Amino acid sequence: MAVRTGPARGVRTIRRAVVTGGAGFLGSHLCEHLLDRSVEVVCLDNFLTGSPENVRHLMERPGFRLLRCDITDYVHVPGPVDLVLHFASPASPLDYLRMPIETLKVGSLGTLHTLGMAHEKGARYVLASTSEVYGDPLQHPQREDYWGNVNPVGPRGVYDEAKRFSEALTTAYRTSRGTDTGIVRIFNTYGPRMRADDGRAIPAFIGQALSGRPLTVAGDGSQTRSICFVDDTVRGILAMAFSPHAGPVNIGNPDELSMLRLAEWIVELTGSRSAIEFIDLPVDDPKVRRPDSTRAEQLLGWAPSVPSEEGLRRTVAWFAAQLRAGAVRAG
Repeated sequence: MAVRTGPARGVRTIRRAVVTGGAGFLGSHLCEHLLDRSVEVVCLDNFLTGSPENVRHLMERPGFRLLRCDITDYVHVPGPVDLVLHFASPASPLDYLRMPIETLKVGSLGTLHTLGMAHEKGARYVLASTSEVYGDPLQHPQREDYWGNVNPVGPRGVYDEAKRFSEALTTAYRTSRGTDTGIVRIFNTYGPRMRADDGRAIPAFIGQALSGRPLTVAGDGSQTRSICFVDDTVRGILAMAFSPHAGPVNIGNPDELSMLRLAEWIVELTGSRSAIEFIDLPVDDPKVRRPDSTRAEQLLGWAPSVPSEEGLRRTVAWFAAQLRAGAVRAG
């Protein structure tokens, strides 16, 4: 059953989608959900931070194709394409600090190449932007009309500015060339298939708790994040993809909590006896983060539905199962 977008830009039938970064954490869930909607999926990934393991369970499904491809070099997908979801990028601090040039290239050249393909194919294009475009925000919660507080020459600038440039280029293609584009700003997402060694708080805390090691909380732990379970994030992204809206639209759960509370919660959920230790706060680490989700609710009819406790329990269970199976990559 094909999926149709709203009528504002004409009725569009989505039969075939391209997902860049489709073998990553979030990309693999997008591929799976699209297949569940009877949409054919071409998954592009160079496996810099993604893994074929994330989509192994999709390989035998009709309509799924995995291609190793570095979109900073070129993008070529033969045949019709109705939707391009650009989700290729290192997303965790450990990854983009280790690969600053690659991060900037995928945000610039990768965005240019994928926008060109979408324009040529007459496809809807959705850019995965990030709450990091708000930097260390002076507005709280963050609305889409806030321009942000980003340090372009700080260590996080390689990711923040890559996404800000991606947004500008996507907007330019829409306004100057008429490409059907949308921008989603994704807030902290978690769930199964996260890498245990990617340096983000939730997989780090869960791994530490399950192994009995101390949980390392940055600073005094008072900095906040708003966490959204992956199924909810994917629903929001696809609501945007199957709409005519340009965005940007925040996709995130307003359920804000401190990093110290998150660490304590994970200790409780795992039944661990791990202690909590405090380490130095990273440079330019945002003090607060919470989306204003009004626009997503009004334009897309979207709101998160998975309570954080349920999402964290499901994520803990997945990591525990992976550890038992010996399948989690070493940290």
